Amino acid sequence: MAELNYPKKVVLGDITVRDGFQHEEILVPTRAKLWLLEESILAGFRRVEVTNFGNPKRMPQFADADDIYEQLFSSRRVKHLMESVETTAITIRERAADRAIAAKLAGHGPDRILFMVSTSESHHRTNSGLSLEEYWKMCEKYIQKAHDAGIKVCGTVSTIWGCPIEGPTDMNKAVEFTRRWLDIGADDIEHADHDGSAPPNRVYDYFSRVLDAIPEPEKHLAHFHVTRGWGLANVLAALQAGITHFESTFGGTGGQPANFVDRVPVGGTGEYYYNDPTITGLVSTEDMVVMMDEMGIDTGVDVDRVLKIGRMVEKILGRRLRSECAHSGRIPKEITGR
Repeated sequence: MAELNYPKKVVLGDITVRDGFQHEEILVPTRAKLWLLEESILAGFRRVEVTNFGNPKRMPQFADADDIYEQLFSSRRVKHLMESVETTAITIRERAADRAIAAKLAGHGPDRILFMVSTSESHHRTNSGLSLEEYWKMCEKYIQKAHDAGIKVCGTVSTIWGCPIEGPTDMNKAVEFTRRWLDIGADDIEHADHDGSAPPNRVYDYFSRVLDAIPEPEKHLAHFHVTRGWGLANVLAALQAGITHFESTFGGTGGQPANFVDRVPVGGTGEYYYNDPTITGLVSTEDMVVMMDEMGIDTGVDVDRVLKIGRMVEKILGRRLRSECAHSGRIPKEITGR
């Protein structure tokens, strides 16, 4: 009988405090962000995204970037674990990278920063304000600066399966971009479906190509959005291709940076790609963890604690989020009754 073939151990990164909250149209209190980071670490996550060092005038959700890092590194609750935790900050442009490097040198900065390219030129310009070739030159310079400061660099490849602005894209170009990132010194690659354009068969096809070209699973991270409801199907497709590193958010939160925060219009990254901004979001951390646990995959996290955190994130944001398992729970392992 044929069986599914997939890794039995994975590495999970929770990116709620950055990617999850960047789409929120309310300011999430710094204390709530700190609580979620602490709880995620205590639940077993050893990769967390903390903030975005970009311009706070365009993204006021991250005006507390320096404060949140200082508070996390001084937190008594997780101080004993921080040596084993890799924290990431987003640094799309030079000024943000300089801020991250300065924070690191001051003793409370990121272990890893992230730069981002899109295979779609128009999507890339929307996110960065530069052409692709201008951006590659900037990254070559800043990867070296980051490494000199003791910071790892993740290179994101986006619009792999399609672009919300241009439409269809060429997956082969994304494989080429992956090679280019590694050639200029990036430590790992985030392969991102930022708008839910990836069907599972093409996810399997793409990651098979990537692992054939660069057969080092530890260098590749899968990042899926659920705009069209395919998130967990894509996780399964990536697992079958051999991917072992995944990112997600509690409650399936996230999406394009908000352009309206606390009743004030802000820049964000411009107009929303979709008329209904509530349909965006990433794969739910709770649902993915429960699914993997049922499949016998070692995630390294406390499943029950993850579900409790998910329910609290709903209280923080004040609404029902997109996790099913936060409410339905795990599948019972024993028959219970009177």
